[in-house]
Amino acid sequence: MEGIEQFAKDLMVQDGNMALTIQIFAVVFITLLIDFTQRFISRRVSLKVAQSKQYWDDAFHHAFNPPASILIWILGLSIAAEIALMPADELTTSVITAVRSVGVIFALTWFILRLINSLSVSIVAQARTDGKELDGHTVEAITKLVRLSVVITAALMGLQTLGISISGLLAFGGMGGIAVGFAAKDLLANFFGGLMIYLDRPFKVGDWIRSPDRQIEGTVEKIGWRQSVIRTFDKRPLYVPNSTFATIAVENPSRMTNRRIKETIGIRYDDAAKMDVVVRDVKEMLLNHSEIDTSKTLIVNFNSFAPSSLDFFIYTFTKTTNWVKFHEVKQDVLLKIIAIVEGHGAEFAFPTSTILLQNADDMPDPL
Repeated sequence: MEGIEQFAKDLMVQDGNMALTIQIFAVVFITLLIDFTQRFISRRVSLKVAQSKQYWDDAFHHAFNPPASILIWILGLSIAAEIALMPADELTTSVITAVRSVGVIFALTWFILRLINSLSVSIVAQARTDGKELDGHTVEAITKLVRLSVVITAALMGLQTLGISISGLLAFGGMGGIAVGFAAKDLLANFFGGLMIYLDRPFKVGDWIRSPDRQIEGTVEKIGWRQSVIRTFDKRPLYVPNSTFATIAVENPSRMTNRRIKETIGIRYDDAAKMDVVVRDVKEMLLNHSEIDTSKTLIVNFNSFAPSSLDFFIYTFTKTTNWVKFHEVKQDVLLKIIAIVEGHGAEFAFPTSTILLQNADDMPDPL
C-alpha cells in the first residue's frame, strides 16, 4: 500500500510538471505567433506606405517594427516566468513585475527615439523635394534636444519603477546642478549660445559672416555645441566660442539681396557746361544696363564743387550678389562712364593749382 501511495504521488508530481511545461510552451508559442503575425502585417503595410506621398506614415512604420517585437517578447516571457515560478513569493513577483515594467519603458522609449529620428530625416527630405528652404542643422539641434528629453524622462520612470525615489535624486541633482553651473558657467554659456544660433539662425554652415566688433570674417564651416569654426579668407580656421555671438553684432553678407555701387566722379571746371548732359547720359546708361536692378534706389546727380573738380556721384545696386561677378559689372559701368564723359569732349579732373602772377608795373607803390 505504501508503494502504491508513493507511486500515485510521483505520478501527480509528473502530471503537474507536464501541465506546467505545456502552459509555458503555450505562452511562448502564442508569443511567437503574435510576433510573426505582427511582422507579416508590417510587411503588408510597408507596401501601402511606400505608395503614400506623406512622410509621417513612413517614419511611423520605420520606427514601429523592432520595438513592437521587443515589447511582445518582454510581455510573453514575463508571463512565462510567472507561470514557471508559481507559486512565487512576494519578492519574486515584484522582481518580475519591475523587470516587465522596465522592459515596456525601454521598448516605448526605443520606439519614440526611432520615430523622432525618422521624422527629422523625412521632414528635411520632404522640404527638399518640395523646393522649400529648411535648415537641416536647426532640425538636427531640435532633434537632439527632444531625444535627450525623452531619454531623461525614460530614465527617471525606470528608476521610479525599480523603487528608487526620484525626489531625492532630483533634489541632489538640483544642488549638484548649481555647483556644476558655477564651475562650468563658460561651458553652459557656450551651449546655450549654440542653441540660440540653431533657433535664431543668424547664419548657417556655408554663410559668409563678419563682425564689426571683432576681427571675425570668413565662411562658416561648422556650428558645434561649444564653438563654431569659421574659415577666414586666407584659409585659416578660426574657432569662436558660441557665447561670443551673444555679445557682438554679426553681419551676414551671404543674405544680401543686392550689391551697391557708390562712386564719386569729377570733371574739370572748364567742362561745367557739359555736366548736365553727362549726368543725363550716365543715368540713362544705368537704367538700360541689364545687370542693374532698377527697382532699387538709382541716383545720378551733380553733387559738389570740389577744390579741383565738379563732382557728380552714382548710387545704384546690381542684381547679382556674387562677389566676382559684381566687380565685373562695376568695371563695365565705370568703363561706360569713361566713354560717356569722353564722348562729350569733357575730361576727368585731377588735383591742380592755379598761380596768378602780377606784372611789376601793376604792383602798388610800397610808399
